[in-house]
Amino acid sequence: MTDIRPQGAAILQPAGWPAPRGYANGMAASGRLVVTGGVVGWDREERFPEGIVAQVLQALRNIRAILAEAGAEPHHLVRLTWYVTDMDAYLEARRDLGGVYRDVFGAHFPAMALVQVVRLVESPALVEIEATAVVPE
Repeated sequence: MTDIRPQGAAILQPAGWPAPRGYANGMAASGRLVVTGGVVGWDREERFPEGIVAQVLQALRNIRAILAEAGAEPHHLVRLTWYVTDMDAYLEARRDLGGVYRDVFGAHFPAMALVQVVRLVESPALVEIEATAVVPE
């Protein structure tokens, strides 16, 4: 597999730990920091598609658009924090979610956290994702 990490970025994997699947335990990078707020899966007209997979797809596309505004690309991501309203729905859709993730961000898996919350500000939202990227200077 081609290494698409930003120049100077490193995956942090302590010796003897099992390799994570679909995320990194940690990442180190230097450069210009790009962060997003919590990004939900709505379109330009603030309409939400049905279901967690469709909302994750749109949220990831929205993050990619925000990154582009800063000259960043998905391979510059060093951290994602996901907030979901239904962990069981997330786990049941895990395979499909992995597919839409790879479709939008490729095979780049930064450090990630996943948290279930009672609800999000936008009541139809099923997921909200915060992103941190580092663009080499």
